[in-house]
Amino acid sequence: MKKISKATLASIALLALLVSPACKTNRKKVDPVPQPPVQETRAPEVEAPPTRTDTPVEPARDFVVEDQTPTEVMPSDIDALNRWAHEKGYIRDAFFNLAEAQLDEAAQSALQASATWLRGEGAAYNVLIEGHCDERGTEQYNLALGDRRAYAAKEYLTTLGINAGRIRTVSYGEERPFEEGHDESSWAANRRAHIVLVQAR
Repeated sequence: MKKISKATLASIALLALLVSPACKTNRKKVDPVPQPPVQETRAPEVEAPPTRTDTPVEPARDFVVEDQTPTEVMPSDIDALNRWAHEKGYIRDAFFNLAEAQLDEAAQSALQASATWLRGEGAAYNVLIEGHCDERGTEQYNLALGDRRAYAAKEYLTTLGINAGRIRTVSYGEERPFEEGHDESSWAANRRAHIVLVQAR
């Protein structure tokens, strides 16, 4: 019985060896499943809104707009320059109350405007500050008062950055009135520190 089973086992093993290569050669190759081609997807086209034909189309403008204001040319003549600077408000006189040489807020504001121009476009010019008074009071009193007014204006301009070496002062008292009248409006116009531009030496 043992012999039969050994022989049977040997035949089965031999048969397995013979069948095994045949099985390998008879295997069918499995092709991969074909994939559908990838198609590009595009966003749906949106139709542009219709343009109105009755609206005029403005030409494109540059972002940088040049300043079209002409640059002002200062007069070369010193007298014309003084008139021009006072008319434009670049140089302003400081006005005073009766018998006073203190600068009030309006006088300080006027001198601030003058200092701004003297530090900029007017930097090439020196300044003469004339002290003036109205006709009331004695000649000596008015000369002294005019001197104090001119000096007060000078001191304030120096605090605003104007070099003291550019400034001279003089007092005319009541001798050179701006208004010839004998009323309060004329007197108020004559109580001033008058700024005059002079050529630098």
